[in-house]
Amino acid sequence: MPKFKSSQILVQAGLFLIGLYVLFPIWGIFRLSFDGSLKGAPTEFRFFPRQPSLEPFMQVLDKPYQSVDFMTLFKNSMFISSMATLAAILMGTSMAYAFARFRFPGRKTGLFLLLLTALLPPIAFATPLYILLNLLGIRTTHLGLIIVYAAFAMPFCIWNMRAAFQSLPKELEEAAFLDGANQFNTFTLISLPLALPSIAVAAIIAFLMAYSEFTIGWLFVEKSDKVTLAMAIYAIIQSGSAQPFSQLGSLAVIVSAPAIALFLLFQNTLLERMMFGSTNE
Repeated sequence: MPKFKSSQILVQAGLFLIGLYVLFPIWGIFRLSFDGSLKGAPTEFRFFPRQPSLEPFMQVLDKPYQSVDFMTLFKNSMFISSMATLAAILMGTSMAYAFARFRFPGRKTGLFLLLLTALLPPIAFATPLYILLNLLGIRTTHLGLIIVYAAFAMPFCIWNMRAAFQSLPKELEEAAFLDGANQFNTFTLISLPLALPSIAVAAIIAFLMAYSEFTIGWLFVEKSDKVTLAMAIYAIIQSGSAQPFSQLGSLAVIVSAPAIALFLLFQNTLLERMMFGSTNE
């Protein structure tokens, strides 16, 4: 029989406890989502649903938030998240390449400020964003949310894609220059295709950031038909016992489906790109 060291047993036990800590809330959400007996907030701990039912899912897929149907919330979430991701990637790619390949005054300061912006909580920017978007007249529109979410995602996208461009051999670009390619052609035909896996990772993270955000959204959205799925979940929590928490669990499970699908689809790329490669200056 294999011999186990005491340190190995302690590590395995610790990992097991961490696994339980992570999985227990997930199981709790699933348990809530299939419990048809709940009329408000749960009042007792139960490991399994008292009355297993798919009715909470049916109610959520009908009208999960006030009089707004599920498809409206879903379309709002997908539209805002997709457009914010597209804007963050389009603008962030060129900035990331510039920070990776060019040397210009204020380069290191700009990178530091981008990193500082990424570390600050989004709610810290609530007041200036509220004033700015109000002056522009787009505070209560989807365009306002798209701009805000793209701005929040860009620092991470730039740092992630900058590392990807830095890991590419400069000799490839130099060979393209020798063949007569200009800077734009070298970027679009050589560097950009090679960095696509890292760009895809940045796009996934940017999408999930916009898809799951709700605190800033509530400051800007005033009409119920502009609410997203993440905001609807928060509204159910705020309603207390006014709405069954089984609907909260069902909506949380449904909202998680796109995120889980993205991870399963790109899990190999995500794991490979955790190592950004060489970042030599």
